[in-house]
Amino acid sequence: MAEKIKIIPLGGLNEVGKNMTAYEYGGEIIVVDCGMAFPGGDMYGIDYVIPDVTYLAKNKSRLRGLFITHGHEDHIGGIPYVLRQINMPIYCTKLTAGLIKLKLQEHGLASSTRLITVEAGQTVRAGKFQVEFIHVNHSIPDAVAFAIRTQMGVLVHTGDFKIDSTPIDGEVIDLTRFGALGKEGVLALLADSTNVERPGYTMSESAVGRTFQRQFAGCGKRIIVTTFASNVHRIQQVLDAAAACNRKVAVTGRSMENILKTSIDLGYIKVPKNTLVDLNRLKGLPVAQQVIVTTGSQGEEMSALYRMAFSTHKQVDVGPDDKVIISASAIPGNEVTVGRVINELFRKGVDVVYDKADMLHVSGHACQEELKIIHALVKPKFFIPVHGEQRMLQIHKRVAESMGMAPQDICVAENGSVIELTTKRMKCETSVPSGEIFVDGSGVGDVGAVVLNDRRLLAQDGMVVVVLTMSSHDHQLLCQPEIVTRGFVYVKESEELMQELRRAAEEAVEHMSAKRRRDDGDVSRTVRSAVSGCLYKNTRRSPMVIPTITRL
Repeated sequence: MAEKIKIIPLGGLNEVGKNMTAYEYGGEIIVVDCGMAFPGGDMYGIDYVIPDVTYLAKNKSRLRGLFITHGHEDHIGGIPYVLRQINMPIYCTKLTAGLIKLKLQEHGLASSTRLITVEAGQTVRAGKFQVEFIHVNHSIPDAVAFAIRTQMGVLVHTGDFKIDSTPIDGEVIDLTRFGALGKEGVLALLADSTNVERPGYTMSESAVGRTFQRQFAGCGKRIIVTTFASNVHRIQQVLDAAAACNRKVAVTGRSMENILKTSIDLGYIKVPKNTLVDLNRLKGLPVAQQVIVTTGSQGEEMSALYRMAFSTHKQVDVGPDDKVIISASAIPGNEVTVGRVINELFRKGVDVVYDKADMLHVSGHACQEELKIIHALVKPKFFIPVHGEQRMLQIHKRVAESMGMAPQDICVAENGSVIELTTKRMKCETSVPSGEIFVDGSGVGDVGAVVLNDRRLLAQDGMVVVVLTMSSHDHQLLCQPEIVTRGFVYVKESEELMQELRRAAEEAVEHMSAKRRRDDGDVSRTVRSAVSGCLYKNTRRSPMVIPTITRL
């Protein structure tokens, strides 16, 4: 029987977020990345979405390690939740380890988790796998790709990357290593598809630094810059531009403060002398000498920028003496919340700079020509596009075909697909459990489809409570049912409808046999059906109907 490698994506396909891929060979499994996604607009009350790891939990004795490509939330955000089910050693680079450690401490998991730091260029043995860390450029330092070596062949997993010839830290992507692997022979390539729709090349991060210098020079206002907290290079460029203009910098926002401290401690941010100050001290300086770096580039309600815009920040009030620079693009789905914050800042007379054309933000993902370079260097036998929505995966498939790959050697898979590779062929015919696990406060997975559907119903049509007071002796109604509504209609304005609902509930109970009236569940179902029908007939709306029964 021919040897097989199984590749099982558990997240990151047909979506941008919650990236997670399992590799299985010789009865052992390693996992690459463990991310989370932000909830959609219809996921009421949900904080995060993480991958379903049922398959890994069932096979926990075969797990040999979790390998992390970089420290973004869509690659590490699921770790504290998944580790509650499956504890395994985590291998990652230094900054990524620092960011994961913050999460583990917050969740009380630091002492029970093995967190192993690996440098780019090093190789780790995990059971029957050898995993080589390869330096790549991205919008966070210490990002790596993996060359996963088995006795059957080498698999290359790019993680998120771009080719930046002038990176902020001077460390260019290790294209030489990709080329050497291609000459050796690569069985399969799994590559980032996020920016595959864009032709050409992604701009260098250094372009943003030049924009900051231009925006800071000659500005007589206080400058507030918002960006992704994890974009360490962007924060470095703000510090450099501020120092060049004799400005002081303060930071606000918990995630920004945590990442800044971690990055400084580990040496990834070098603060120009006498540039970084406490926010309270900054406020005593002339406005033309002040810079604030803050969270809130996505319009998050609890973020510092949002609180500044809506006058709820305890330390910072914004107005005509401020220039706000939004150095990030809106994640798809966040455009409305970002727009609300921008509009509120304008209302307060703030000078808001957010035009993409002014190079305030560049992507961390490779465009088409960069992806072609990786394909040309690696020369894989098989190709699996990952990290993207369906259109991105399909376009990446076409890019690979344009590079000479045969369609049967490319697999556009789904989350949960089991992709089986031999040295000669690839097939994808089976699947494992996969999907979305909802994190709601401290609860993980306890909000399912039924609860979410109830929340949607409540949000869309409201709730009607039917209060029934019944005799515990003869099980008759002791008084007319009471109707209480929330998010539906006001009782005073709809007394006629309320009276009709009371009659519908009352008649529903009266037409039940004495035996059936003994059963609270039966009474609830009967009244719910009658009241729901009456509501829809009169209003064409379907609020949630909740009968409550009191026996006296």
